[in-house]
Amino acid sequence: MTPTMSASSRRSWHISDPGLAGSGRSKIAWAESQMPVLLHIRARASRTQPLKGLRIACCLHVTTETAHLMLTLKAGGAQVALCASNPLSTQDDVAASLVKDFGVAVYAIRGEDRQTYYRHIETVLASSPHLTMDDGADLVSTIHKHPDRFGESVIGGTEETTTGVIRLRSLEAQGKLRYPIIAVNDANTKHLFDNRYGTGQSTIDGILRSTNRLLAGSVFVVCGYGWCGKGLAQRARGMGARVIVTEINPVQALEAVMDGFGVMPLAAAARIGEIFVTVTGCSSVIREEHFRRMKDGALVANSGHFDVELDLPALRRLSRSRRVLRNGIQQHVLKDGRRINVLGEGRLVNLACAEGHPPSVMDLSFANQALACEYLNRYAKRLAPKVYPVPAELDREIAALKLKALGVTIDRLTPAQQRYLAGWELGT
Repeated sequence: MTPTMSASSRRSWHISDPGLAGSGRSKIAWAESQMPVLLHIRARASRTQPLKGLRIACCLHVTTETAHLMLTLKAGGAQVALCASNPLSTQDDVAASLVKDFGVAVYAIRGEDRQTYYRHIETVLASSPHLTMDDGADLVSTIHKHPDRFGESVIGGTEETTTGVIRLRSLEAQGKLRYPIIAVNDANTKHLFDNRYGTGQSTIDGILRSTNRLLAGSVFVVCGYGWCGKGLAQRARGMGARVIVTEINPVQALEAVMDGFGVMPLAAAARIGEIFVTVTGCSSVIREEHFRRMKDGALVANSGHFDVELDLPALRRLSRSRRVLRNGIQQHVLKDGRRINVLGEGRLVNLACAEGHPPSVMDLSFANQALACEYLNRYAKRLAPKVYPVPAELDREIAALKLKALGVTIDRLTPAQQRYLAGWELGT
């Protein structure tokens, strides 16, 4: 049950248990050594104060990696308020440490109900932020649904994930977006690494922690072959699974074929699959027609941002009973006796059943967030209310810093090569 939010806590924090701070502090310390790019940006920001006087409202997964982003924003002079972007992604001990050890205003409790989830969002927005930082666009959508209550002081924002960018582009297309937002998700140093390597590994981690299943030899169905799906399919194949990809996009389906995966409609895959994971950013990907075809004992999980990728109401209608078998597994017994096991309540399985992405990959994503905030503070007033990419120079800077931290050096163009690439005269 979610603790009651008192008047005093509403002003400063609302978390599960401040007594968990010691555990959270240790986890934050462990992640630090794996986030060199963000630490470099933090050290520079502490000297130059590029965010001085800014209030930033953040709706993100409250994890050890997010803690380092909050500390980086604070070091740069910002005042931050943080709430969860998913009811099951909060690490309560990290939230406690942020409040107790670092003075961050956190409003997040693992397992919070829908009412508390949105109350936390509204509390963060009540801080009259200048910038919003979103993962899934619930913060931005709340501002746009209640324009008379929120957002008057906002000059710009950032968005972390594919699902959120989809929602923001919908707002932009309808001419309703109120301020410029940088799509951090679309930076090369985000989607090529976080989405592919982070989602691939952390999704497998969530499945294994919750089920203790052997992947080798299993039929593993990946629904969606975007960057997240690519990473997941690669990791599952690397552990010996027989991977099937389902897609609606012919280009991505062709890419999956050329990468050596089986490709077929989900209706066909449902009959032979043993483990199903959605990573699409869409709704009702696995529906009643698919549940009806699944084998007894099928595992179903979602690694997209919202649980709507699985039509769980349809599954409940098909079921005669439900029970929790292990932490993170709810088994639905269908009317014909077949059992379908849903992981992490259909929410992000890598966070609901594990710890999310490794710090080393979030180092890149959150470096993008930090630098995007600095950029918006300088240029937001010149930008129209549209969705913008991360400036290419910031993307390259982050990649260069990561290479330096890894001890990797690369070549540079010679003057002659620069002239060649800048000209048109030379041919065959």
